[in-house]
Amino acid sequence: MILTVIAIIFVLGYLAIALEHPLKVNKAASALFLGTLLWLIWFKASGDVHLASEQLFERFGDLAQILFFLTGAMTIVAIVDANDGFSIITSRIKTSNVRALMWIIAWITFFLSAVLDNLTTTIVMMTLSRKLVEDSKMRLYLAGTIVIAANAGGSWSPIGDVTTTMLWIGGQISAAGIVKELFLPSTISLLVPLIILSAVIKGRIKPDFQVTAQTTSPFDRDVLFIAGIGGLLAVPVIKTVFHVPPYIAMLFILGILWTVVEILGRKYKVLPESLNTYQVIKSVDVPSILFFAGILLAVGVLGATGQLTLLAQVLGDKVGNTSIIVIIIGILSAVVDNVPLVAATMGMYSIQTYPMDNFLWEFIAFCAGTGGSMLVIGSAAGVAAMGIDRNLSFGWYMRKISPLAALGYGSGAGTYLLLSEFIFHTVK
Repeated sequence: MILTVIAIIFVLGYLAIALEHPLKVNKAASALFLGTLLWLIWFKASGDVHLASEQLFERFGDLAQILFFLTGAMTIVAIVDANDGFSIITSRIKTSNVRALMWIIAWITFFLSAVLDNLTTTIVMMTLSRKLVEDSKMRLYLAGTIVIAANAGGSWSPIGDVTTTMLWIGGQISAAGIVKELFLPSTISLLVPLIILSAVIKGRIKPDFQVTAQTTSPFDRDVLFIAGIGGLLAVPVIKTVFHVPPYIAMLFILGILWTVVEILGRKYKVLPESLNTYQVIKSVDVPSILFFAGILLAVGVLGATGQLTLLAQVLGDKVGNTSIIVIIIGILSAVVDNVPLVAATMGMYSIQTYPMDNFLWEFIAFCAGTGGSMLVIGSAAGVAAMGIDRNLSFGWYMRKISPLAALGYGSGAGTYLLLSEFIFHTVK
């Protein structure tokens, strides 16, 4: 009975998260309430407080690693962005051809999201497109391209998407393994819709990108960009060389960058706000971090009560084929946030049965990452794009972009399956 109650509350809580805008309740608040409520219920109903405490402590260790990692990454990006570091990339876009601009923005987004994350990259590139293109219709197509490219780019990097970061920290994937096997499928998932969109949009623009005025010098901006982005690229290397958890490497890089900021700030009589780390930290998206905490706590209860294991058994019995199960998970990620889906999957399948870099984990990383592009609400990148461009509606995206994203998703998934079957020989 209690398991049924927990399942019903989880579904209702998730509906509250999905209906964030109509309900006018922040999804972070709903997720935190849901996650803590379920643990309160389980502690009371389990009949063994000691066992429940052990289960919570075990899951909180994984949760803390992810939260520290995300906090460090978001703070590094916030420092670079506050000092206009990304203008080093964006200010070099000079083309007046809309198709060329679309390809340039798409591939910058694709590679940038692998280094940063798909959410931050979407914000940067959406802001850029609004400065470059006046036509609102053209900006909508660019917005759709950015969402697809950000999700595709994030899926082949251990730090490009929250879900790949979760799998990396959990030991399900390695940095080298995911890059090697998912780069080509992710590229295909962007290339297919990009080619089709090239036949749809046309025209010319007058590029007039203006770098935001900063109180810090160009030298400071360049130093922080190199230190921040270079540091993010070094995180997988540090983890591999020193065999430390990823969050230790990320906090190490943050410590270095913060020290650089303090040193650069010494030469100013009046410290610029962009070099005031305390002010910059205020811009970090704390609600998103708390949202992930709530979701992972909620999913943790489903794991502790054995419901995820049961779900895995049902899927195995009813569907059987692992590839089809993962493809279904990817399609569901267009409707259901991919964070709880991947968290649930990590609880459904044992790492003892499916060790690091197993076909299952890599395919989940791809499908959960790129599947969210099929609906604008299916990923953090899509939600961010809607927030920046109010003209980007659910209906327009579904009509114009969703079919292209679905083609890209199918093409990328097919590419991965073919590679796994005939090159890597890992299909199960």
